[in-house]
Amino acid sequence: MRASIVILVLAYVLSQFYRAFLAVLAPVLEEEIGAGPEELATASGVWFLTFAAMQIPIGAALDRFGPRLPSALIFGIGGAGGAILFGLAQGPGQVAWAMALIGAGCAPVLMAAYFIYARMFPAAAFATLAGVTLGIGSMGNVASAAPMALAVETFGWRQSLFGLAAITGAIAVLIALVVRDPPRAEVSRRGSLLDVLRIPALYPIAALIAVNYAPAAAIRGLWAGPFARDVFGAGLPQIGTVTLVMGLAMIAGSFLYGPAARLAGTTKGVAFLGNLLGLVALVILALTGGGTLWTAAALLAAVGFFGSSYPLMMSHARGFIPAHLTGRGVTLMNLFSIGGVGVLQFATRPLYEGAAAEGGAAAGHVTLFWFFAGLLALGLVAYAFSKDRRD
Repeated sequence: MRASIVILVLAYVLSQFYRAFLAVLAPVLEEEIGAGPEELATASGVWFLTFAAMQIPIGAALDRFGPRLPSALIFGIGGAGGAILFGLAQGPGQVAWAMALIGAGCAPVLMAAYFIYARMFPAAAFATLAGVTLGIGSMGNVASAAPMALAVETFGWRQSLFGLAAITGAIAVLIALVVRDPPRAEVSRRGSLLDVLRIPALYPIAALIAVNYAPAAAIRGLWAGPFARDVFGAGLPQIGTVTLVMGLAMIAGSFLYGPAARLAGTTKGVAFLGNLLGLVALVILALTGGGTLWTAAALLAAVGFFGSSYPLMMSHARGFIPAHLTGRGVTLMNLFSIGGVGVLQFATRPLYEGAAAEGGAAAGHVTLFWFFAGLLALGLVAYAFSKDRRD
């Protein structure tokens, strides 16, 4: 399974890239095709919502066919095709359609890797393996910052998108050729999504997983660039640096949550504390407006670091899901996570516009920080009632 995992992680690198690169493209897209931060917030939300909507059929496909065929077809058609459409875009509407197609294309790759981990490795290793995968995959997050800014300045944004389409298509071919499906479990027990929904232990976990990744994903994926530009007058190189710092912090968090839980002997305790510290960073941003550019960058890095508990949260949920429902279970949790990001990203546009109309751009961004802080607080309250897993 080593080669299978390597290829799927490469695909996930691109998935992370695609969900975050709009923050760097925002200034040039606004100038050339009239796609401002508000329109790009919609496009980003569309990416996450189509990604989330695909989780239900992908979960069934993983349980029935395994990870190879669904991942290769969907990633190749959606990912490469969406990147081509983006490169041809002439206005905000086409950008949104392209992001929808890319979101659908990226939907299966991480879950395919998690499916293999859940079926082929001990439960105690799941959080660490999931975190390592997310951490390595988050190099795409890093590549979508300063390296993407350099590519846009050197080749132009359209040519960069066409290059990404070629890379995406090549990786889809490798998935079809290299990835191997794990043995099927309990073929006689088909199960359904309703069986997963009947597991009460998943509900408080789902409440937090629906909001804990949203602040880091939305800010890093879009609002970090406009925030640095509008509040601190940052140019493209500085925006690239700020988003790079946040992306690196998210990678570090992905790597460290799993080992921290194993050392502490508690999944719930580590996840709760980490998300609580992320909430503190958001509140400081909202109260101070960030202070200086680099103080703001440090606080954004904290939001990214502590907001990277997704692998640990998935491990927490996976412990309550029976083997024959692995695909449906992990994709349902992923639906809550990515769907939450998508819904909340849509909500950021009217919130920002309303606050910015009254108090300027800085007030708009402060409003977003308070919005994410409030939702994270509610998620933590619900998660406090969850059952712990100490395996």
